[in-house]
Amino acid sequence: MTGIRGAVSLDAATLGAELGEWATLVEFSTAFCQPCRATRRVLTEVAALVDGVAHIEIDAEERLDLVRALGVARTPTVLVLDRAGRIVRRASGQPRKADVIAALGQAV
Repeated sequence: MTGIRGAVSLDAATLGAELGEWATLVEFSTAFCQPCRATRRVLTEVAALVDGVAHIEIDAEERLDLVRALGVARTPTVLVLDRAGRIVRRASGQPRKADVIAALGQAV
């Protein structure tokens, strides 16, 4: 996962779901993306394991406005948001559970 520079911030209204108390894992996926299914499982497990962390999955085809605004080029793409909704980490492709947990360390 790579760090993000700048003041990009997302909120519950933009994402269509409540942010986590401490951090939020945002996954951009598509219906027929095999790595997206595995990513969903990993992020769901991490969110269940770490208190105050939410997982929000966004269908990239339904939210082209957000995909374009954030420069999402492929699925899955995962954003890690801090408690204020600022993007602190970003990754494309299927992440490993250990990498997601490590990335959360930057968000809290």
